[in-house]
Amino acid sequence: MSKNSSGFAVRSLIALAVASAFPLHSALATETEAVALAAAAEGQDTAAVPEATTKGQLETVIVTAQRRAENIKDVPMSIATLKGDKLDAITAGAADIRFLNGRSPSVSVESDYGRTFPRFYIRGLGNTDFDLNASQPVGLVMDDIVQENAMLKGFPVFDVDQVEVLRGPQGTLFGRNSPAGVIKFDSAKPVFKTEGYLQLGLGNFSAKTAEGMFNLPVSDTVALRFSGTSQHRDDRVHNTNPSGKGTQDFEGYGDNAFRLQALVQPNKDLSVLFNYHERNYHGNATLFRANIIKRGTNDLVDGFDYGSYASDGINSQKLETKGGSVRVKYNAGDITFNSITGYEKLDFYSRADVDGGYGAVYAPPYGPGYIPFAVETADVLPNHKQFSQEFRAESNYKGPLQWIGGLFFFNEKIQIDSISFNTFAPGNPQNANYAVQFQDTKSWAAFGSLNYAVSDAFKVRGGVRYTNDKKEFAASRVQTDGSTLFNIDNTSHNVSWDLSGNYVVTPSTNVFARVATGYRAPSMQGRLDDLTSKPSFAGAEKALSYEAGVKQDLFDKRARLSASVFHYRVKDKQLTAGSGSVNMNQLINADKVVGQGFELDMQANLSDEFSATFGYSYNDTEIKDKNLFVQYCGNYGNNPTHLSGCTPTNAAGPFAGTSKIDGNPLPRAPKNQLNFTLKYATEIANGEFYAMTDWTYRTSYNFFLYEAPEYKAKSLTEGGVRAGYKWGGGKYEVALFGRNITDKQVILGAIDFDNLTGMLNEPRTWGGTFKINF
Repeated sequence: MSKNSSGFAVRSLIALAVASAFPLHSALATETEAVALAAAAEGQDTAAVPEATTKGQLETVIVTAQRRAENIKDVPMSIATLKGDKLDAITAGAADIRFLNGRSPSVSVESDYGRTFPRFYIRGLGNTDFDLNASQPVGLVMDDIVQENAMLKGFPVFDVDQVEVLRGPQGTLFGRNSPAGVIKFDSAKPVFKTEGYLQLGLGNFSAKTAEGMFNLPVSDTVALRFSGTSQHRDDRVHNTNPSGKGTQDFEGYGDNAFRLQALVQPNKDLSVLFNYHERNYHGNATLFRANIIKRGTNDLVDGFDYGSYASDGINSQKLETKGGSVRVKYNAGDITFNSITGYEKLDFYSRADVDGGYGAVYAPPYGPGYIPFAVETADVLPNHKQFSQEFRAESNYKGPLQWIGGLFFFNEKIQIDSISFNTFAPGNPQNANYAVQFQDTKSWAAFGSLNYAVSDAFKVRGGVRYTNDKKEFAASRVQTDGSTLFNIDNTSHNVSWDLSGNYVVTPSTNVFARVATGYRAPSMQGRLDDLTSKPSFAGAEKALSYEAGVKQDLFDKRARLSASVFHYRVKDKQLTAGSGSVNMNQLINADKVVGQGFELDMQANLSDEFSATFGYSYNDTEIKDKNLFVQYCGNYGNNPTHLSGCTPTNAAGPFAGTSKIDGNPLPRAPKNQLNFTLKYATEIANGEFYAMTDWTYRTSYNFFLYEAPEYKAKSLTEGGVRAGYKWGGGKYEVALFGRNITDKQVILGAIDFDNLTGMLNEPRTWGGTFKINF
């Protein structure tokens, strides 16, 4: 079979599969794609790129995954975007950043801290560590600034133009701590016209939301854009502890954030964008619910009531973040220069009754169930500062060879206080014993990338990055009977690279292949429990990934398909193990972790009224280290009979209470994920009525490195709906929404040092919004 006939056969099979599922109507071709790319080349914000002008065609998607504005079809990697109606629907009801969980193939998001400290996973690679200086293998970039600390990664999503998910190692253009991938958030930028919107919302649990934006051109060269959000909800869980001690009501919160941007553009070659943003959050930490898992299963105990929680501890959480950036872009003929300066700081406090109940076996009454000991702790980030600077130059001329080169500097200073409280003393006072950690990270990198058009149809890309990381770490324990101090200084170096190619089979079909490496810097933890404990250390991990795929426009651009297969290997994979009967983590390195899978993204306009999206991913991960073992069922040392503990199923380790984990999948890595949306829209009475539903499904996963039926999440299907009406030429909009409409209640995570203590997903929420555009 010839090359052309082979490409036609592949394209025809895919088209036939789509056609059988979607009865698409025909449409006329347009020049929308060319207009979009030309606009992007002129430096316009992607929000200014026009949508398809021929009715029924999908809009061209412009991304900046390779630090240039490009058609997503031409980028040789597995990449997905979220924007527009889908983004509006899944963020309805003031959803926090965890709304991304399962909304894009191979992407998971969870948290042990509630609306703060999100943990991201791509293709099964993530980090379950709950310590406040824990690094993650998924990078998060907000408006071109890397958000290193997990507390920065939960900034509310509002007035966002587009979310990009870059799967696989991004070790060349984005660098350190991104061996699993990068998630990019691009805020809508100032434009030179007066516009704005205001949206108000109400929901169950007395939820109240407000979001707005106002864009104002001050002159022909200066434009301002202010946007903000305010989200509030009343408590929805009540303390049923018969003693009346502790916080009495839970899960209410107030979350306020704003962003102020100023664009200065004195001429067509120079632009300066200033960005300042703040967040102020107060509420409750996650509720750790003791003995809610039925032993030997992953079911909730009989008679479980979501609205009740028995505790004798204090629960509170607050987070304040402030940050700013300055981006300078200058076109000097054939070369464009970029300078991106960013600064972030935060203050965090989180206190919770970690034992999940009240009393203890040595301090009756106690419950619910068996409470071996009382644990009430707080984690504090009283001092955090992050500075980053990037200088980048890129070619800006016509020709087969294009290039990017730059330097990157990063500095972060962290102080972490870990304190505990005497639950049984009046007022729950702080104990005299506490632990403190200090971490100073300095990193710099030099990077470059070349793009070469071998022909009109075939383009190759290659990049390399050198990274130097230096960490100075100190951990101390202060007690009434003495103190300890440990220092760890570490410097690491890494060279990461990628090579990819994109081939245009036909004007509507591209195929690509990519091989890439990634790197995560060494990690240290020092939440010292006593004067004899020591910090833990995990060396750098390095990833090597292969992927190939096809990207295709179908039915005259009324449908779009992207499919990819991948395989990766991570050497010295950093993992986090529970340390047994105390609330600590232990960092370890596994010899190797491998993963492989498949991803599928599809969008289609099914008719003039119906549109749909579909995503699916399969991820098969495996830990490969025959000598690695971890402690299981953290309360083993306090309750060796396991009458109320978990039932591990892995082979026994060399010591009592341990399990071997060779061959296990990575924790919190579901094999199968599926997402689907269907939208109906039609004109009614000089306006538009629309209705949209969205669904996600994922299979089960292990909470921890070892396996036990109690600590294996159930498969979960969650759905949402949104219906509304727009009138006045789109000026006004009213909508009703529902999230988790089937009200599924499943255990999403657990505490590995206490008795069958779990955390739950969000209950059903519903409400309505009114929006005015001006």
